[in-house]
Amino acid sequence: MQEKSETFYNDESVFLPANLLREARRQKGLDECNVSKVCILDPDGDIVRYLRKAGSLELNLCWACYHSEMYDFSYKGMQFAIVGCAVGASYAVLIAEQLFVSGCELLISVTSAGKINPGVESDYLLIERTLRDEGTSNHYLPENVVSGLNPSLVRALQPLFSDRNLSVQPGLSWTTDAPYRETPSSIESARELGVDSVEMEASALYAFAQKKSKQVVCFAHLTNSMAQQAGDFEKGDENGSLTSLELIYQTAKRII
Repeated sequence: MQEKSETFYNDESVFLPANLLREARRQKGLDECNVSKVCILDPDGDIVRYLRKAGSLELNLCWACYHSEMYDFSYKGMQFAIVGCAVGASYAVLIAEQLFVSGCELLISVTSAGKINPGVESDYLLIERTLRDEGTSNHYLPENVVSGLNPSLVRALQPLFSDRNLSVQPGLSWTTDAPYRETPSSIESARELGVDSVEMEASALYAFAQKKSKQVVCFAHLTNSMAQQAGDFEKGDENGSLTSLELIYQTAKRII
């Protein structure tokens, strides 16, 4: 396709998520009602599996999406909705678009990620800026625009970095839609640009958030070195779900 013009980025889409969900509710016989204000994307599905095992999940009957199931749960008195296994930029943004026309006010994504910068000592990275290496973000922002976390959210989340019960620091993440093309040369190129991690959703989610003026926060759980050694991908107790839930809660508490 030819290069996208300014008109392309300013135009409203013909295909709207609200209209899709209207038809989905009609076909499924669902009532029109809102989802929780705070929603979670769990690309690996670990949090969903942990909460299901603990008997903490309730199927959300307001969620009319054709492609996923949503569950509700409470953590420390705060209500959340969660969608598991929303892997990759295009799928994550498809879900995000539908969440924000369904009552969501804050979306938090916690995805496992490969560590690029060996100097990063924390378990989690609050992704502040991204290296855009996927296609979805290009439909929301011109290629020369940085896709990153809203500065007001960066300020709100500063206390996370000094919380001794958390292990999180800010950083730059490379978002790719081809994880099995993380070649030595591409990894070295990313490292030279100051990249700390590699994952599959953040740059597209942030581009969507910037374009639509929505609150989206992306964390990378640094769990692997691209399987270059045996015993990789260890995430901790309950596959990292306990620490991820606490990080999500502390994030939501400072924004909502």
